[in-house]
Amino acid sequence: MVTFVGAGPGAKDLITVRGQRLLEEADIVIYAGSLVNPKLLYGCKETCAVYNSAKMTLEEVLEVIKEGETQRKNIVRLHTGDPCLYGAIKEQMDELERLGIGYEVCPGVSSFCAAAAALDAEYTLPGISQSVVITRMAGRTPVPEKESIRSFAAHGTTMVIFLSTGMLKELSEELISGGYEQDTPAAIVYKASWPEEKVLNCTVKTLAQTAKEAGVTKTALIVVGRVLDGKYERSKLYDPTFTTEFRKASSHVGKAEKENTKE
Repeated sequence: MVTFVGAGPGAKDLITVRGQRLLEEADIVIYAGSLVNPKLLYGCKETCAVYNSAKMTLEEVLEVIKEGETQRKNIVRLHTGDPCLYGAIKEQMDELERLGIGYEVCPGVSSFCAAAAALDAEYTLPGISQSVVITRMAGRTPVPEKESIRSFAAHGTTMVIFLSTGMLKELSEELISGGYEQDTPAAIVYKASWPEEKVLNCTVKTLAQTAKEAGVTKTALIVVGRVLDGKYERSKLYDPTFTTEFRKASSHVGKAEKENTKE
């Protein structure tokens, strides 16, 4: 059995309980060494064989898996964040199916969640944005034209942009051309949840300048949208005048509500 495990965004204690247990039981771990925190491997058995996939091709990864499968080993394929985002796991799963090797996926905490935590942000604020676009700039690996940054920017919603820190000048131009105002709040979150985490608040226009001044060139997420400026409408979820399945609306306004109203 092969288990694809989401390692989480970086902090060694942000892997799931299940993911940690699978690592502890693994006989073979193949991990994305360029992104996964190596401290996550400290809980592996002394006899566990560890491979860094940053130095391997898909074919080499499969050879390790095939060899481990013949020996009935527990194999963990450790990916950063959650494997479903930019993890290139589909091609691996298809090959495992072709080889008749069983697999399953253990989800993880994505770095876009850790970035929101670092920013003290909510991506879906009432009256501001109720959608989140997760995407990246086109680079050596292309992006379909209909999914270009410029195309998504036209919606004016919250955007979380992966794998684009080295193209921030071009990213700014695409965001502005697509419809964001130059002063739209933005943030660069470097290594979210790691000890060396950096949060750089800026605007769409100043993305490249901000990253240059901080010396950030990779391993960062870009967050864009008005959700970062602190203005929003109160949600209906806890509004005393709003009826839900669990609570009837009330015309009574409590003390805390009155104080907020006065403000």
